[in-house]
Amino acid sequence: MSNLSYYTEEGLKRLKDELNELKTKGRADMARQIAEARDKGDLSENAEYDAAKDAQGLLELKISKLEAIVGNGRVIDETKLDTSKVAILSKVKIKNKKNGAVMTYMLVAEEEADLKASKISVKSPIGKGLLGKKLGETAMVEAPGGNIEFEIVDIAI
Repeated sequence: MSNLSYYTEEGLKRLKDELNELKTKGRADMARQIAEARDKGDLSENAEYDAAKDAQGLLELKISKLEAIVGNGRVIDETKLDTSKVAILSKVKIKNKKNGAVMTYMLVAEEEADLKASKISVKSPIGKGLLGKKLGETAMVEAPGGNIEFEIVDIAI
């Protein structure tokens, strides 16, 4: 099974920048903290040293996960997107059939999701419900408060 994830150029660049920051500055800061703790005496009873080593382990885990995400990340060519149905990077205008509220969301990879910027994950309940739908179709979304019906009003890039 493929773990490929698709990103905007900006989103993948942001992930690569974060990875680079953790590998350079993050590792250097961690090494400094461990050295400072080691200088404080007996390592067998040095809680600060143990905490710094644990933090180093967590940093390396985060780096490893980000390397996997970036390694499997692909930039989508927006010029080749099909606007006849909802897909990743589609800007979808939806209307809540119950209360008439109209919202516009861009469907993005999980790591790029930002509700304040109206970017929702394709793995979110709304994202899953909208994927593959065509203009005018109704998407049934399973939400914690019950099912919600959305009409697809517009699909754009």
